Amino acid sequence: MPEAPATPGPNEDVVSLLLTQHARIEELFLLVTGSTGETRAEAFNDLVRLLAVHETAEEEVVHPLSRTLPGDNDALIDERLAEERQAKETLKVLIEGGVDADGFDEGVLLLRTSVLAHARHEERYEFPRLRQHVPADRLRQLATAVRAAEAAAPTRPHPGAESATANAVVGIPLTVIDRIRDAIRSAAD
Repeated sequence: MPEAPATPGPNEDVVSLLLTQHARIEELFLLVTGSTGETRAEAFNDLVRLLAVHETAEEEVVHPLSRTLPGDNDALIDERLAEERQAKETLKVLIEGGVDADGFDEGVLLLRTSVLAHARHEERYEFPRLRQHVPADRLRQLATAVRAAEAAAPTRPHPGAESATANAVVGIPLTVIDRIRDAIRSAAD
């Protein structure tokens, strides 16, 4: 089971929170690719869950705000959403096959490359614009909003739900289903 996210501190802003999560995602990829057996399976489950809740929160909170910033941001955000959809589709295939399936190693390495490139795009293009155009107190409030979105997010990838609207419409039933599956899997362990 992944470690419980810490409550954001009074000075943590949404960009700092997301950067910390990007670093944790990188760590989990290293653990998945560098381990075997139960350790690998647990690391992969933690990675899947973190990616699912992280991307859902970005889709519900961060990307819609980025669209409203000065300048033409639609293409930038559309590219990030396309990357997120591709990652969800790849994750879904990897989950269905399992960590011991033929092709898992190659698939997870390809996923790692694309997810880390996605994170670097956000870090280089989207996050600096947030810090430039959004007041610091609002960025701190958004960290709390992201945590709330993550707490209510599905814990598995669901390609096709890459917008705040789609997450609102399908998110609650998917969250319930995912969290029931998580509880069953946890009880079976």
